[in-house]
Amino acid sequence: MTDGIDYGDFEEGRHINYWELDRTLEREVERIYTEDELEWARPRLAAFGDLIGNTVADNADIIDDHGPELEPYDKHGEIQNHVHYPPEQLENERLVYESGIVADSFEVPPGREEPMPLSHNLVMQSLLCYADVGFDCPVAMTAGAALVLEKFDDGALESYYGGLTSREYDDLIEGAMFLTEKQGGSDVGATETRAERDEETGCYRLYGEKWFCSNIDAQGTLALARTEGAPEGTRGLSLFLVPHELKGEPNDQLYRRLKDKLGTIAVPTGEVEFRGARAFLVGEEESGFRQMAEMLNLERLSNAAASCGVIGRALLESKIKAANREAFGDTINQYPLMRRDLVDMAVDHEAATAFTMEAARLFSIRERGERAARGDIEVDAADRAELEAQAEHAYRLMRLLIPIAKARTGRMAVDTASYAMEIQGGNGYVDDFVTNRLLRDAQVLPIWEGTENILSLDVLRALEREAAHEPFLEVVQGRLESVTHPGLSESVDVVEAEFHELGEALATLATEDGEYAQLQAKELVHYVFDVFTAALLLAEAQRALDSGSAGSADSADKDGNDDGSNSDSEPNGDARIALVARRFVDRHFDDRPARGITSGDRFSLEHFDAIVRYESVDPSVLEWDATDS
Repeated sequence: MTDGIDYGDFEEGRHINYWELDRTLEREVERIYTEDELEWARPRLAAFGDLIGNTVADNADIIDDHGPELEPYDKHGEIQNHVHYPPEQLENERLVYESGIVADSFEVPPGREEPMPLSHNLVMQSLLCYADVGFDCPVAMTAGAALVLEKFDDGALESYYGGLTSREYDDLIEGAMFLTEKQGGSDVGATETRAERDEETGCYRLYGEKWFCSNIDAQGTLALARTEGAPEGTRGLSLFLVPHELKGEPNDQLYRRLKDKLGTIAVPTGEVEFRGARAFLVGEEESGFRQMAEMLNLERLSNAAASCGVIGRALLESKIKAANREAFGDTINQYPLMRRDLVDMAVDHEAATAFTMEAARLFSIRERGERAARGDIEVDAADRAELEAQAEHAYRLMRLLIPIAKARTGRMAVDTASYAMEIQGGNGYVDDFVTNRLLRDAQVLPIWEGTENILSLDVLRALEREAAHEPFLEVVQGRLESVTHPGLSESVDVVEAEFHELGEALATLATEDGEYAQLQAKELVHYVFDVFTAALLLAEAQRALDSGSAGSADSADKDGNDDGSNSDSEPNGDARIALVARRFVDRHFDDRPARGITSGDRFSLEHFDAIVRYESVDPSVLEWDATDS
């Protein structure tokens, strides 16, 4: 049992260890990592959380004021495409990449026999985004480009893969993904960039322009283009690696200008004009869209992890401010309205983190299965077959969850950062205080890697093509059946009723015409998120009650089958997550009369310390609450 965190001990949300203060993320890591992964990762995540909370956070403020600058031409008027970075950004890059944020998930790190799962990369990205969402963009794309080359390159681009996954900063190259064209936007099939085979050099030459190019000077940039005679639409697109330079000379392209953006200043985003730029085909011709989709899955998860980091930092700043700001004779965290706000912000953080990390777990299962099938990791024949079967199941479910994770958490990050600014008062609106930047950075998260409308349509495709509803319904049902504590029974009943109604909604959309399905797609995205998250939190609550430790790695079923195997024992664990789950269910499913004003609900007053300060809760509280309600 723990007495929780006293946020009055801190002056602001920096010069502290973000890993140690984000007990929500710690719990999820304990749930989704295997025991040996957890033993290896814990001290490294603690060191990384300290690094981000000190050096990287301080540097991020300087970078926001003095970001990268583009020098497209040299003094002789020749194209040089040089991006000048402030020294603080170069320091951040060296420290973060050499901490293994990309390398650990692709190359065997010291002290292990195989790479860490890609969920580890996403956990580190979430911590990084406590300090700088802009810098996380190149990190995410570097991992994404490495994933594409790992899957589809025949070895011709091995040197680029080695650079993308290097643990040494001096050998590192960063990745990028140039998709957007002015006339196309989200309509990738409208791509006009063309690729011409250059027999003399053995590569291709690209002609055209890309309109939003983040990490513009990356040496490992992936871009889509259409080869001669290729069909229209996405079927005719091929994927190319386009280096920033070759043999020390600029590639045949022009970086026209950097965008004057609202936020994410650390990543230089600009316009690129291909003027015969040399490019190397990745994988098979006319398979580019399918190959890029693999990167897009990881990028969307990275976006969700970034959102969790922003929510976590905004919440941390709010907790500290509320614990220190005195008004009318007391700190403002003693007042009922602020207590309610902080409780609900904390529950949002729990929900976003749980959902995102579950999607990350599934993504990692799928990738490990594919690595086993390719022979990238050594497993015997029986284990390989089992991993491949798990990968197929995980893929169908993750195809549903990943776009939903990105859609929901991006909006949550904006809302949380906005209200965190309000808690700071006038200071929150000023550049000198971090909530200003958090909101500016968060605003891109609903836009990057697909808007909510695009993601909602992708959910419909996942249901139609992968029959993703089948594993979804199976998993949710299993989780609800695993929850046996009487203090959770009322919430389980509510979620089961919603679960059945969601099933009816899915059946309705399967029989309606496409126009109606699209009309309701966004509503479906939020419904799936709410039901899945509620079942996930309730199952986590049951495990915490059974184990004696919230989110204990020992009690978590690493295959994700929440079988409630300890449910017959007398619960003696921590009821905090049970309170989180109940609050989530009440907020999203309880249609109370008079909007709850007449309900007598005092949850935020009675359980503030448990939810906001991570104070442990005796399970007897649930029994008292159940009787009282």
